[in-house]
Amino acid sequence: MSGEGVRERIERSWPELSPVERQIAQLLLDRADDDLAAWTTTELADAAGASKASVSRFVRRLGFGSFAQARTAARSLRARGVPTGGLPATPAGPAALHVEHDTANLVRTADALARVDLQACARLVARARRVLVLGWRNSFPVALHLREQLLQARPDVALGPQPGQTVAEEFADLGPRDAVVLVAFRRRTPHAAAAVRLAHAQAVPLVLFTDPAAGPTAAPVAHRFEVPVDGPGAFDSYAAAMTAAAVLAEGVLAARGSAGRDRVHAVGRAHRDLGELESP
Repeated sequence: MSGEGVRERIERSWPELSPVERQIAQLLLDRADDDLAAWTTTELADAAGASKASVSRFVRRLGFGSFAQARTAARSLRARGVPTGGLPATPAGPAALHVEHDTANLVRTADALARVDLQACARLVARARRVLVLGWRNSFPVALHLREQLLQARPDVALGPQPGQTVAEEFADLGPRDAVVLVAFRRRTPHAAAAVRLAHAQAVPLVLFTDPAAGPTAAPVAHRFEVPVDGPGAFDSYAAAMTAAAVLAEGVLAARGSAGRDRVHAVGRAHRDLGELESP
């Protein structure tokens, strides 16, 4: 039960709730805002037309020792990337709230990138014999986007896992002359830590894209980029993550020099010959 969100606890406890407790529960359900971290006891009581004592009884009915414990549990779920609430009401509207939040995340990302050796990382990826880009769950779209950008600058960039694919076949022949780029944002699967350990065992340099809340890695990594992905509402935002991927790809293209420019021109010619893209 400790991993449940408030919504799941409400649904499980609904038959035992009193009429007043159901008022409180319905408020949370109707607002799509089961993140108690957004409320104080007084605010929730006032919004539900209940007393603070009723709110206290309600959270105990859900299995929490106190309202403070419920808020702590909600914060813990949100920190792990679990969708736990909707957007707060704002006169500017939801789009403006997302833009404001993503702008703040981009500023934080720029500060984080300024603290790492981006040029050394770009040189590593540019000069590697082969590059394997990995990402599971929500990290996969970022990994896919990064791989497609890296392919503009250099050949031999693989992506995993593909649908129905295991990644052992991609890993088996990697060594010190290659590189792994692991995209592992929160709500990580155990595969991410296993990839770090295997890369270390095979002496493959590894670049890690993760979020600031991530703990220590299972083994040392060559380069670590911490990019915020928290959103203003229930779901994470990957605007800053996509920007960080673009920054690395730009660095790799620059590090490749004339070889990178030749690659871009060759890809462009192939697009034209295949008729894959619309003409401007």
